[in-house]
Amino acid sequence: MFAKKKDFCSAKTYIFLGFFFFTAILTLFPAELPAKNKRLFNLSDDSQLRKRISAAWFVESPLSVSSNKPFTATLESGENVQVRALRSADGGVTVALARELAGSYPGWAAGSWAYTRDKSGNPVRLRFFPRSDPYVFIQFRPFNHNKSQMDIVVYDAYITRSWSVPGSFNELLTKPVKEILGFVSKDHVKYLDPRISDYADVQALVRGVRKEIGKLRYEDDGAINENGEYVYIETLSPMGKDAGLNCSGFSKWVIDGILRPVTGKRLDIETLKKPSVPRGSPYTDVYEELRDPFFGLDWVRNLAREAVRTFKTGAFDHLEEYEVRKAPFSLVILREGKRSENRFYPGFLPEAGFGVEGLGALLYTLAINEPGNIYLGAVNNDVGPRPRMRQYFHIAVFAPYFDEAGVFHIALFESAAETSFNGFRARYPGHYINLVRVPIEGVFSP
Repeated sequence: MFAKKKDFCSAKTYIFLGFFFFTAILTLFPAELPAKNKRLFNLSDDSQLRKRISAAWFVESPLSVSSNKPFTATLESGENVQVRALRSADGGVTVALARELAGSYPGWAAGSWAYTRDKSGNPVRLRFFPRSDPYVFIQFRPFNHNKSQMDIVVYDAYITRSWSVPGSFNELLTKPVKEILGFVSKDHVKYLDPRISDYADVQALVRGVRKEIGKLRYEDDGAINENGEYVYIETLSPMGKDAGLNCSGFSKWVIDGILRPVTGKRLDIETLKKPSVPRGSPYTDVYEELRDPFFGLDWVRNLAREAVRTFKTGAFDHLEEYEVRKAPFSLVILREGKRSENRFYPGFLPEAGFGVEGLGALLYTLAINEPGNIYLGAVNNDVGPRPRMRQYFHIAVFAPYFDEAGVFHIALFESAAETSFNGFRARYPGHYINLVRVPIEGVFSP
């Protein structure tokens, strides 16, 4: 039944889905974050500045505060902080104490604050940015006279939510930075303070792929076999002068480049097409030959299995070890705009994976918890003619890492090209992605 395998990552599918890349605008992940990140517990204190401006900027009515002129103060450390206010459309106000970053004051540089009140002057939240990353912050909300609540948010997901902290909300407004950071538990500190040296291998891989990827081109059903020859995945017959790689063939090219320097050989295509573990059901069995719905799932699982067999012990040679099944953040998405909205991320679903919408937060936390891995993702959804069924139709390679400046990146490679993570998320709204982890070591040589 599995002798004939069809790769559904076709040019038509890729071009159609790529339409969303050009038409959707998604601002969740910055293409580049400038300048250097301070280590978390080396942040200079600005509590004296906050005390000095408290009456005029934290207590007066929102209308009065919004009329204050911005000014720049210099801390004892020599750092500059710009104090400014922005009135919202509903009459509230947000006061920012924005640290200087690369000659500007973006409002999210490490050590910056943002204090928001509603139109009546009631406190809404206080945000502290411990890293120079607008999508990583500690947030406090009022609870009662003796306690406040703390959230830790990374890329739209809550690492912790409504954690009780002692002291009134007003006391937090002028607490020293060291005391604010003291509220973060030992289990959660790592999400705010990554160890940069842990990502050297991933960065080296990204550089290696970028160096070689320009030699490739896209072609339907294309891959390189164990002999280094371009062939069609379905038939294994040689390709002509227009030889190239599709999404599956490209993911094999990446894994071959990781494993070949160690094993001395490339992987066999026929082996990668066969399911290594049971999946599906009697309902889908009858469609294996006609629609081959699990091609992408089988392919990424087999690639990951070969990697763990090469770099890990036999204890890791099980699906539960190399398939990503746990999300270490709470399943809540944070959205703000004309109205606030909290929605649930779907957790892991067997033979589906995770919702693409929560992929950024998942890769961030995986990078923290499992430095030194890259990830293969099989995109899937209920598609096709009746009967509709879950189809794995596209494969991508994700390399999450923190650079020397402490800036988080997700390098994304698919179908013989490097693409944008923003565009990827916009391309697959409502879809799922099954992730497998691939350990990496040594040089990259495809």
